[in-house]
Amino acid sequence: MPLQLTGVSVDGRHGPLLEPLDLTLAPGERVLLAAEPGHGHTALALAATGRLAPDTGGVLMTSPNADPATPAGLAVLRAAAAVVDVPGVDEPEDVLTVADVVAEGLAYAGRRGLPRDVRAWVDGFLDRWAWRWPHPVDAAALRRRRVDALPAAARTALLAELACAAPAVRYLVLTLPDRHGGDPADWWEVARSLAARGLGVLVLATPASARALGADVPATRGLHTPPVVALRDAPAEVDV
Repeated sequence: MPLQLTGVSVDGRHGPLLEPLDLTLAPGERVLLAAEPGHGHTALALAATGRLAPDTGGVLMTSPNADPATPAGLAVLRAAAAVVDVPGVDEPEDVLTVADVVAEGLAYAGRRGLPRDVRAWVDGFLDRWAWRWPHPVDAAALRRRRVDALPAAARTALLAELACAAPAVRYLVLTLPDRHGGDPADWWEVARSLAARGLGVLVLATPASARALGADVPATRGLHTPPVVALRDAPAEVDV
């Protein structure tokens, strides 16, 4: 059930936010789109997940029951495709602790977010992602830690896992993880791990990060240069 964007563009008040873009994302696939900050990252993330109606083109999942031309189809798209850490949209407040963010994320996913639920979720997160830290991490200390103090890749992993707390999610759009610093290889490896679980993972990042990952990205042509596919992996072997 691939996610397909065809001629998707978004207009702003003073000009285009996103020039027409075609893209297909399959389950288990990892794709990096590169563009400078301000070149449509937010508009693309919201349009690709059914949270913003594009001015031209359309987004669909190629399944008989998921045609976004109908309200039911749009609901299916929004349930299946989640945004992760979009600046000014769903990025958590810096002052929030990990426990606060997890409780909010569980509630947003329709799950119970009592303290014991948060403890259990963080324990499970650490079981899966402890390799994101160079030293052993105490779960209680992690829950008290401010989210803005997390290593960049660990933050991306945490927020992506919370997006997956909703059982219908099949696609993730990670938006500008490089804005938090760190080595691009780290959050790119997080994206690989997510794709290996069968998720389609679209990462929106800067050309500088794409080049650091070995991609050959052309120079930006102007303010409204559309994102370009910098890296694409074949659908991953699904981890069990």
